[in-house]
Amino acid sequence: MKRPVLVFRQFGNKGYSLFNCLGREVVCSVLSVATLTYASAESVSTNPVVTDSAATATAREMVLEEVSVTGSRAPLTKSQAARMVTVLDRADIAQAPVQSVNDLLKYAIGVDVRQRGPMGTQTDISIRGGTSEQIILLLNGINICDPQTGHNTMDLPVDLSDIVRIEVIEGPAGRIYGTSSLAGAINIVTTSRGERQDIRGNGHDAALRLHAEGGSFGYANAGARYSLPSCLAPLTSSLSANYSRSDGWSRSKAGRLNTDYSGAKGFYQGAYESEAVRLNWHLGVTDKGWGSSTFWASPQWQADEQYEHTTKWLSAIQGHTKQGPLHLSASIYWNQHRDRYEGYRGQPEKMKFNYNRTNVYGVSAGGYFDWQAGRTAFGAELRNEDLVSGNLGEPLSQTHHIKGTDRDYTLGVNRTNISGYLEHNVLLNEVTVSAGLVAVKNTWSNMNMTVYPGIDVSYRPSQNWKLHASYNTSLRMPSFTEMYYKLQGYKANPHLEPEEMQAIEVGTNVQWPIFNGQSSMFLATPHSLRENGQSSMVNVQCTLWYHHGSNMIDWIMDTSKGDEAAWQSVNHTSINSIGLEAGAQLSIVNYQLSINYSYIHQDKQQEENIVSQYALEYLRHKLTAKVQTQVTKRLSLGLYFRWQDRMGSYTDFEGQKHDYEPYAVVDSRLTWTEAKWLAYIEANNLFDTCYRDYGLVAQPGRWLTAGFSIGL
Repeated sequence: MKRPVLVFRQFGNKGYSLFNCLGREVVCSVLSVATLTYASAESVSTNPVVTDSAATATAREMVLEEVSVTGSRAPLTKSQAARMVTVLDRADIAQAPVQSVNDLLKYAIGVDVRQRGPMGTQTDISIRGGTSEQIILLLNGINICDPQTGHNTMDLPVDLSDIVRIEVIEGPAGRIYGTSSLAGAINIVTTSRGERQDIRGNGHDAALRLHAEGGSFGYANAGARYSLPSCLAPLTSSLSANYSRSDGWSRSKAGRLNTDYSGAKGFYQGAYESEAVRLNWHLGVTDKGWGSSTFWASPQWQADEQYEHTTKWLSAIQGHTKQGPLHLSASIYWNQHRDRYEGYRGQPEKMKFNYNRTNVYGVSAGGYFDWQAGRTAFGAELRNEDLVSGNLGEPLSQTHHIKGTDRDYTLGVNRTNISGYLEHNVLLNEVTVSAGLVAVKNTWSNMNMTVYPGIDVSYRPSQNWKLHASYNTSLRMPSFTEMYYKLQGYKANPHLEPEEMQAIEVGTNVQWPIFNGQSSMFLATPHSLRENGQSSMVNVQCTLWYHHGSNMIDWIMDTSKGDEAAWQSVNHTSINSIGLEAGAQLSIVNYQLSINYSYIHQDKQQEENIVSQYALEYLRHKLTAKVQTQVTKRLSLGLYFRWQDRMGSYTDFEGQKHDYEPYAVVDSRLTWTEAKWLAYIEANNLFDTCYRDYGLVAQPGRWLTAGFSIGL
């Protein structure tokens, strides 16, 4: 009988490393060159740690670590984190038949992606039955939400090739990210380093990568990413650019295209890292325009040739210290968003165009330190949000000219949010406890300093089994659109109160490898499974959650008023939600299989004749499934299935009320990979399903795309 094999996954040059293993067989595996071909900085990182002892001051210890995820204020690895964080890594992005981050998030089980236009045109993202205003979107940990409206939050300057991973935190995250993270948070992490694995699976390590694709409805997309050379070794930087366009998939009653779009984006990022400090910075811009069809129409205002144009600038500088007992961090950022909305496309004489410009300035500072009782983090943030507009806000004492027009910004709003946080993490062998609070004050509502606490606990009975539970609270200030938007069919309320949320969550995660090969080394990636002859890896997770929201903000319409009916922004008294999420993933030599299911129930009773635009239109059921297979050495195939059943209803132009119908969509991708290039064919909505995410906006049918990527 062969004794069980003990495998080390972390190594240290300590004298007692093998003490507890006397009398047992210990196998120390070596990472081969073939294995390292598929290892990237996103999955493992090698960090030097200088010992404190003077006698060994020159000794250095190299530790193979997991990547840190943003589930707490202090950095913790994914296995240490007390809170569950869904991570979409480079492999997930590379395999999926998607053209934007918006499309990719459709497959995250707790995320609701409601599109008015595909390919990233205009998308609302919500989490666990919330609204698009109730989540916070971050780029490398920097809040990039627009206080004007959440509808344009997903105007991202980053290309898919820039992204290392996407982290999704479900549930209130006030003590981690502050205000706006009422129902969850999405953090997009990018890198300035040249990576060995291209975003579309190309293994060629190239300084310059080019990609292009085209498809149905006049769709075309072209872009490039260049890792800039540097004479200073610790300095890395990259530049990416992208242009896309489409004729659209529908026409107005007059026969003109009304869902066309075109846009360009550019993103520069850099990093400097030494033994003492790490600096990161980025500058991005996106500029696009799209036919808005009936996006904002109503039975009383049946406009079907609307148009919108937006420009967004994002910039930030971040710094972190790496040595000493106290680790400090600081960031400063500026975001600007410009929006032009045309109720009647190209006809300002029929309805004046709406112009808005928001500037957001922020600065934050904090740190963390380790001591006998655990790891403690602290910090504060100051964020100023300023809007000038032709339609939103209060009268300005001094008007501002609107560039390129003969008009002025005559209205505006300015508010400042001040927050401070304190968090403590207890890290034990089997238990992690993360507890903290955020204190918030906003100048707009004259609110007093209000404290929102939270606590997360995880228990790991074994290396492959994890239990977690949490209680968290958060708030959200109303957007400027919710407070002031007043046009045909819409009446806003400037006296809206902040939303508040309390949430409880419990869940478990179990994963285990199944060995069939002779190799004793197990690496939890599909590439390494194939390289090392492993049979499969199984991962199962289940989460039960409860949310209690008070003063929930939504746009509602009382259809009993007939021609006088209008969308009005209001505070709901409360909404109670309960949900279940479950999923399983299986990696077998040449196959990856996964299935996930989400169920939500909200007990807010809908009044008769009241139609909700957001808060009560949630996904009761969502089921996703994926099959990824390596057909041959060069050819891979991915099939993605999504079934959704949405609660709520909508009113058509004839004034008839309709319930949302459940629908199923299948997407697929076939990829041929060579050493320096790859080519692929994608089919979105393969079976040409007719469906609606928003009542008055029918989504396109089958959408075929073909493209290639090459490294030079």
